[in-house]
Formats: sequence, C-alpha cells, structure tokens
Amino acid sequence: MEVIHKIGRRKTAVARVYVAEGKGNITINKKDLTNYFPTATLQYKVNQPLVLTNNDGNFDITVNVFGGGITGQAEAIRLGLSRAMCELDPENRLTLKPEGLLTRDPRMVERKKFGQKKARKKFQFSKR
Repeated sequence: MEVIHKIGRRKTAVARVYVAEGKGNITINKKDLTNYFPTATLQYKVNQPLVLTNNDGNFDITVNVFGGGITGQAEAIRLGLSRAMCELDPENRLTLKPEGLLTRDPRMVERKKFGQKKARKKFQFSKR
C-alpha cells in the first residue's frame, strides 16, 4: 500500500493527512498526538474515524496542520482522516456518513463591516 494523502478543512484550519501502513502512530506537526492535543476531547475527535472503522492501530498517520485554533485543527484532521478511510475501503463510507464525518462544515467567521464595531455589533447610537 502506498501513502494516501487527503486534505481536511475547518474554519481557517487546513490539515494535510498522510496515511500509511504501520503500528498506529499518529504524528501531528512532528509531535505526538497526546503532546499536540492535551485534552481527551480533542484526541477523541482525531481518533473518531479510526475507531468507527475499526482501524485504530493499523496505520501510521502523519499530519501537517496550520491555521485556526486547536478545535478547528482537530476537526480538520478528522475530516482528512475520514476521507482517507473512505479511499482505503468504500465500505467505510456507510459508517462515517451517518455520523456526519464526511461533511465539510462551511461555517466561517463573518467579516467585520466598516462603520461598525464588529461583524454585527454597532457603535453606541446617540440620538442627541
């Protein structure tokens, strides 16, 4: 099996995921998964596609991720991994699709408008 390369995005985070056969090591930006994502919630999000497809411990995963915050990065990695699992075996699509792991979340930060304090918040209005 050659290396499978997939891209996942969330907000402004972009994750390039490389999946190869191995012992189950997950490396993110040359750091171990537990060092890069210290909280159990974020580690669970990253491992979710592997656990659902019963592939945890079968592949070595290398990830380059940049942009956004840690939650956006974790969800970008999750999308990239889900896409890679579908390429490995089309049957995996049937388990990942109902969980919503193959859907690119389109929600982005709304831009700030001129003449306003933020995207929707206005400066205080004074009638007199």
